[in-house]
Amino acid sequence: MKPLIATAVFAILMMFASLYAKEKRSLSNFAGILMLGLVGLNIWELVDYTHLLKSSDADPYLFQKMLRVDNYALWFNVLITSASLLYVLLFRKSIEAVGKHVGEYYALHFFILCGIFLVSSYNNLLILFLGIEIMSIPQYVLAGSDKHNLKSSEASLKYFLMGAFSTGFLLMGIVLLYGAMGTFELNGFNFYKTGTLSVMGVMGILFMLVAVGFKVSAAPMHFWTPDVYDGSPTPFTAFMASIVKVSIFLAFMRLFMEGFANMDAYWKVMVLGVITALTLLIGNITAVYQQSVKRMLAYSSIAQAGFMMFVVIGSDVMGMKGMVLYAVAYTLATLGIFAVLVKLKDYTYDGFNGLAKKEPFLAVVAAVCMMSLAGIPLTAGFFAKWYVLASAIRQDNTFWLVVFALVMAAVSVYYYFKVIIAMYFKKGEPELNTAVTPFDKALLAIVVCAIIVLGVAPEMLLSWI
Repeated sequence: MKPLIATAVFAILMMFASLYAKEKRSLSNFAGILMLGLVGLNIWELVDYTHLLKSSDADPYLFQKMLRVDNYALWFNVLITSASLLYVLLFRKSIEAVGKHVGEYYALHFFILCGIFLVSSYNNLLILFLGIEIMSIPQYVLAGSDKHNLKSSEASLKYFLMGAFSTGFLLMGIVLLYGAMGTFELNGFNFYKTGTLSVMGVMGILFMLVAVGFKVSAAPMHFWTPDVYDGSPTPFTAFMASIVKVSIFLAFMRLFMEGFANMDAYWKVMVLGVITALTLLIGNITAVYQQSVKRMLAYSSIAQAGFMMFVVIGSDVMGMKGMVLYAVAYTLATLGIFAVLVKLKDYTYDGFNGLAKKEPFLAVVAAVCMMSLAGIPLTAGFFAKWYVLASAIRQDNTFWLVVFALVMAAVSVYYYFKVIIAMYFKKGEPELNTAVTPFDKALLAIVVCAIIVLGVAPEMLLSWI
């Protein structure tokens, strides 16, 4: 796959560029050009394979059936790289302000994308492991990249230790599944091949569930999330909380939709249902009591993970549509609100007081992003939540869970609207870190327009996939 190879090559080019570049800005410009090239390569790959897969004798598998290329994965890669390009353009100044190793920061982002391309197309558990680790290890480094901030070092250490622990669970799950199934390939799993449910296979699923649950911040494997997101440099938190999180959910969905498809539906719904309910409860209730908007967004990301869990429970065509729409809606809203956050010196709610008067454009962007995260109608977040809940409710015994999710969505409105109330109804003089340039405004206007357009006509995106 051309984009997969290109990400590794681009990462190496960024490291070499950092040796010779005299200015940080030139490194950001170079990273933007490479990311634009990566978007182009993914579109090229999509067009090529779309024509190829239409032929009757087309083989969607690559590398001894370790990778499976399909329209869904290719479209997802295009959307993820487009979001990554938007991220680089929005946060370039903030990334430059983190430290002097700007080229290395961008190189690590490209390596993360390399892992994302693997987990979007894996058909083999070994490729899933490689993809997750290639995504995770650069994040440990990025979390601790602010050498002058003790919280950043703490975040990196916590993330590394907890991540290494979850890797053990992942490997144990893969070993147990191989022992039970005799293969690493997802399409070769049969949990009833002896006539009864394989106990070893079930244990493998549970270990895998713990490991992947850690990566997506699902309760009770979520404990690392608030401290890591709060301690990491804000631009890197934005990347981890948006692009990385939704990519892991795609791997999560593929695992249950293809690998564990013949598991008993009642058992699957009950186990995943309890995890989903816990994730929604803990994420939303704890977010209510936060004083820092950045920390609130960390707990909010846990709550959003609870909604994305419905995609795994549904595991159908509606769920696949919901995954794409939720990925785009959540990523846009998260990048948008973090782009506003990095402009401010004070990350508490008080730091937003009076923002509508001083910077009305930033206030509008923040308000639209918050409403989308809350799932307010006419924003992309509303239809994103509708699709994932509609997917889950088609399964048996999920009505109670959907009702509980709606209650938790109502709770989320409280802490999201606290930011809007602070901006529009409280007096204050918020201090800005950096000036808002016309280029920043143009990018944020694109984010706002995309959120509203997808909130009015989501089929504009879904009909293409």
